[in-house]
Amino acid sequence: MRTWKRKGRGESIRIVSQLDSHEAELLASLVSSMCELLTERADTAPSDALSEVTGIRIGHSDAPDDATLGRLLPDFHRPDQDEELSAEVVNGRLNSALRSVNEPKIIDAKLGAAHILLDTLPDGGGDLALTVDEATAWLTALNDVRLALGAMLGISEDTPDRLPPDHPHAAHLDVYHWLTVMQDLLVEAVM
Repeated sequence: MRTWKRKGRGESIRIVSQLDSHEAELLASLVSSMCELLTERADTAPSDALSEVTGIRIGHSDAPDDATLGRLLPDFHRPDQDEELSAEVVNGRLNSALRSVNEPKIIDAKLGAAHILLDTLPDGGGDLALTVDEATAWLTALNDVRLALGAMLGISEDTPDRLPPDHPHAAHLDVYHWLTVMQDLLVEAVM
């Protein structure tokens, strides 16, 4: 991955870079895997008569059991955010209601950004020239992939920058750091 650069003016602004073939393949694989997780979650959402009549989609009312999906689709409100609401109210009714109403839209937005990344990703690597809107979608998708990978690896403040080469997660941590650098450089180019 080369750095991102901003070229052009006004409507013709493009955010440009290049990806090697293995980088493009890795990115496509990571984003596609995340899409599969989100699509499965959306496809298993309950259906009710009111949603069928109104066309208003509802999502799951319970948080995902999977840590990766839990990081992509966190609770809306935590008990430590509001002393006036009891933990039972926050963890039960409030989060369930907010989740069932909003989760379909959140999944759609995440999938939309991921599909823009996949659609603009050069097959086999090569040059990239993104509009500002496409670059913003890339930022969203890169962030989501980093969140998912970080949850899978259990990334925390105590996670070292490098793991021993024989550690089973060493290569995954390197990918996490690569995604972080790519996202940081893209933010700078977009700004």
